[in-house]
Amino acid sequence: MEEMNRIMSEGNTKTVLLCGVGGQGTILAADVLAHSLMEAGHDVKVSEIHGMAQRGGAVTTVVRFGEQVRSMVCSPASADYVVAFETTEAMRNAPALKEGGVLIVNDETILPQSVLTAKAQMPPRIHQDLESLGALFVPADALASEAGNAKAANIALLGALSRSMAMDAEPWDAAIRARVPERFLEANLKAFRAGADFIGLAH
Repeated sequence: MEEMNRIMSEGNTKTVLLCGVGGQGTILAADVLAHSLMEAGHDVKVSEIHGMAQRGGAVTTVVRFGEQVRSMVCSPASADYVVAFETTEAMRNAPALKEGGVLIVNDETILPQSVLTAKAQMPPRIHQDLESLGALFVPADALASEAGNAKAANIALLGALSRSMAMDAEPWDAAIRARVPERFLEANLKAFRAGADFIGLAH
């Protein structure tokens, strides 16, 4: 909470870039993130989705927050946090991360269509390259499955982000409760806590 108070007092604007592929819940995650930040008292703006939102297509969302957000620009090397829902999109969007920023990566790889059709090849050292960028790898799919909903990996990643942002759990809890259907709520709350706990234990 200390970091969040500093942001508010200085009037700084912070940028979170979320990236994944269609079907991973990137848009829901951005919605929960934005409403969590609003619950915490921030001015928040969310970019439009870039890319193809159908299953398998790249999806990128920018969430900016602070005392007063005046621009939605996310230039290269300007994102304070990049949250990648799989490793290929992590590599694709890594140039957006600013020096000293936080890169959170779901330790899962989804092969792009170009690789599946043999039109391209995967980078040979993608895991090592991400490690060299200081990536915090989170087994979000496994954490979500253990929580009772394999599709809650997006919420597990938000849990990891919440711990990295040193932000209190209450605004997140309220946003998740408001946006996740009742039948999936308990599993999503568990996934969120599991993601936060994983970062707390590993780092």
